Amino acid sequence: MSSAFALIMAGGPSPGLSVLTEVRAAPAIPFGGKYRLIDFALSNCVNSGVFNVAVLTQYRPHSLSEHLGTGAPWDLDLMKGGLRVLHPFQGGRFGDWQRGTADAVRRNLEFVGEQSENNVLVLAGDHVYTMDYGPMIRRHEDSGADLTVACRRVSPHETHRFGMIVKGSDDRITGFEEKPKRTRQTLASMGVYVFKRSALLDILSDESHTDFGRDVLPAMIEGGKDVRAYNFPGYWSDIGTVQAYWEANMGLLSEDPALDLYNPDARVHTRSQESGPVNIGREAQVEGNLLSNGCIVEGTVQNSIISPGVKIAAGAVVTNSIILHGTVIEAGAVVDKCIIDKQCHIGAEAKVGDGDDNTPNQALPRALNTGLTIVGRDSEIPKGVILGRNVTVHSGTRAADPAFKKKKKVIKSGSVVGKPE
Repeated sequence: MSSAFALIMAGGPSPGLSVLTEVRAAPAIPFGGKYRLIDFALSNCVNSGVFNVAVLTQYRPHSLSEHLGTGAPWDLDLMKGGLRVLHPFQGGRFGDWQRGTADAVRRNLEFVGEQSENNVLVLAGDHVYTMDYGPMIRRHEDSGADLTVACRRVSPHETHRFGMIVKGSDDRITGFEEKPKRTRQTLASMGVYVFKRSALLDILSDESHTDFGRDVLPAMIEGGKDVRAYNFPGYWSDIGTVQAYWEANMGLLSEDPALDLYNPDARVHTRSQESGPVNIGREAQVEGNLLSNGCIVEGTVQNSIISPGVKIAAGAVVTNSIILHGTVIEAGAVVDKCIIDKQCHIGAEAKVGDGDDNTPNQALPRALNTGLTIVGRDSEIPKGVILGRNVTVHSGTRAADPAFKKKKKVIKSGSVVGKPE
């Protein structure tokens, strides 16, 4: 058994994921056909011998809680330790809404104090990677550090998305910049922390520290605490934007994917749906896809992720897209470079992701400007409607929506259709 217990942060709203988080917390978003984002942190824990795990929720937790259940898919349905879901609560000194990742832990300090392990592993629930935490925990204990931070190199073009670290030759962290506009640093914090439990309890006694990256890490460095870096050489993706989500999924389709979902030594566990095998019709054309159980493909599908229960009719064409559970794409429809959420209906002859106009999205111009169109959960795209690039369709949008009643049936690139749930 590990000398650490884990806290998985799963309560933030994640606005960069657009309509995908209108109906669920980010960790509950499906990934790679059959998985959810939180499956990676949970599987990493059990594969590392960490069997005492708590998931901290707040924002739209219902889908996430249903997925977690008793923890059985991850062998976490235990009498001692196992999986526990910690919800916000009222009453007592810390009862209230959480104001950030560190504040979420502060509001569960009673739980932290009750655990027997000396170290606390703090993880994000919306990161995609496979990692054995054991070597990092052992390095943390051997060094006597108050805090050890997992780090990896990132592209200079992406440093504005991460907390950037300055470290000395002995791996001591001497400086930290939270999401800087410009920096010379290329070593980013992965948001994977191992705290000495006493150090965590001490730093959280200051109620002004509400976020680990913005507040806790800089305060510990400036306060002279022993903070160390642990270099992680493997694949890791922070799914904080729709572009990052799409790229991480599409990366699974390469000839030699950086994320190996078939490694028996780093198996990713999930709650699987009971469904039949893939059914590919005689006239179907499929090439370079991930096809999940229960999907029925009669049309053309290329370079796409097709989730369980999806139906693609004869004459339909799906390319460079992610189609989530239970969606139906009717005959003659064309879907290109899209994310279609669960239980959607794409009408016959509709075109979703059409044309060369790359006008950025009205609501998320910085996050949605590469031609990616997103249709929210339980939405209907009527027969013959054309949606351009960088369009978002809010969850639950019906065929009767006024935007679909135009004579030309064309939704221009960058548009927002429907209303938030």
